[in-house]
Amino acid sequence: MTQSQSTYKRIVVKIGSSLFYSAQELDLSSFCGIASEIAGLINKDGLEVVVVSSGAIALGMDLLKIESRPKRLPLLQAAAAVGQNALMDNYSRHFAKSGINCAQVLLTWDDFSSRQRYLNAKNTLLELLKLGSMPVVNENDTISTDEIKFGDNDRLSALVAKLVDADLLVMLSDVDGLMDREGKVIAIVEKINAEIKSLASPTKNRTCVGGMISKIEAAAMAVDSGIPCVIANGRARNIISSVIARPQASGTLFVSKKSLTAKEHWIAFGTKPKGKIVVDNGAKNALLNKKSLLAVGVTGCEGNFDRADIVSIVNGSGVEFARGKVKLNCRDLDNSKGSRLDNEVMHRDDIVIL
Repeated sequence: MTQSQSTYKRIVVKIGSSLFYSAQELDLSSFCGIASEIAGLINKDGLEVVVVSSGAIALGMDLLKIESRPKRLPLLQAAAAVGQNALMDNYSRHFAKSGINCAQVLLTWDDFSSRQRYLNAKNTLLELLKLGSMPVVNENDTISTDEIKFGDNDRLSALVAKLVDADLLVMLSDVDGLMDREGKVIAIVEKINAEIKSLASPTKNRTCVGGMISKIEAAAMAVDSGIPCVIANGRARNIISSVIARPQASGTLFVSKKSLTAKEHWIAFGTKPKGKIVVDNGAKNALLNKKSLLAVGVTGCEGNFDRADIVSIVNGSGVEFARGKVKLNCRDLDNSKGSRLDNEVMHRDDIVIL
């Protein structure tokens, strides 16, 4: 169920915005401790480490004297632009002391949606690791028009973990892990179900988005990719080394499952769905039994999607349970929904159950 330290050769570490703050004031002490530990893992233990770092907006807010997270997109992007420079300056200064070069890598959804850009990003990250450099990945907030929907980079960290074929994803925040209803840390989660999701709550931190909800969603993406994931407290001393040594005793370990294929992972997580298809119970049961989706089972559709786009499949209550590559555009599907003809909307090989 768990892996030994020697099994982990390449890890992704996500550092949350909350670790740049203490009592709502800028405090880099936790960051400095994490940076020193990562440098030791690279230089002494020979691990390859990719960091997915939040903090650009938080640092930008501090420099621009903005008290609460901006709601206007231009101001949010301005804070990110100012803060990203400060963020990378901190990384470069701390890791230079250990002889490690830091590389800034800014990604957007388009880098995952496009197969060519996906491969370009993958090759760049792997080449940096081969050169002994440490990639520092962040969302390109300064040009994003979709107001930072990666979930405080939690989702991005899971995508990056799959991108570089990591052995472990460690998400560091200011909490000890996922808590049960009595306030105790859940050591191991073997299945992410509705009960587990109900334990999550959104963040109230003025510099963050997402909270535990987005971390659980990211953990689900990682374990579906065959990558174990740990949520742990980044303020704890030598927390990454502790996670590597005993994942189930240093936070909450989400146990990896059978890995999705590259195609399945891309359909499920690699791109934002362009719309929704609503299906009846008969169609849902057929999909769960690995059947194709036919027009007769479709009761409605939303969004403006074209043929070959990825869309969500939802039940009558609007709950998403699958995603797939559609064979009809939204106009043709709207005209043929409910048809008794054997119009194939999605082939079973292009559908992933979530």
